[in-house]
Amino acid sequence: MVTSLAAGAAADIAWEVWARFITPVLVGGPLQPAALVQSVFGFSSWTLAEIIHAGVGVIAYPIGYLFIARPLARLVTPFLPWWAVGAGFGVGLWIFALYVMAHLFAGLPPFLGFIALTWASLAGHIVFGVVCAGVVKIMEGRSGAITET
Repeated sequence: MVTSLAAGAAADIAWEVWARFITPVLVGGPLQPAALVQSVFGFSSWTLAEIIHAGVGVIAYPIGYLFIARPLARLVTPFLPWWAVGAGFGVGLWIFALYVMAHLFAGLPPFLGFIALTWASLAGHIVFGVVCAGVVKIMEGRSGAITET
């Protein structure tokens, strides 16, 4: 549990730095996942939307990496290094966010119509995935656990 929370916290901080500070420089505006959360769930509280997004990033997504993505990668593509598995996990999160949640649930165009923010979101999700995977690798290395990927 400590590994999962540490990975989620570090990855979420990396995402937030990317979304709020780097993305505006690159594309002229920040990524605003809270707006997507508001659209999906139909409520007006920005604060609640931010809390939900942070909770998913810190708690749910690292669990998905540890118990779904990484074991699946070890089974199907055991030759991939940890960082490639993390990057692939990030791409999967991006597809989930911008196709499943934004399009299927919120009714927005698939992948927001592939605007500049779409690609910034992809990069941010890859950063999230790689940081998550890296922290897991570091934490497991310290505990003596086996870390093949």
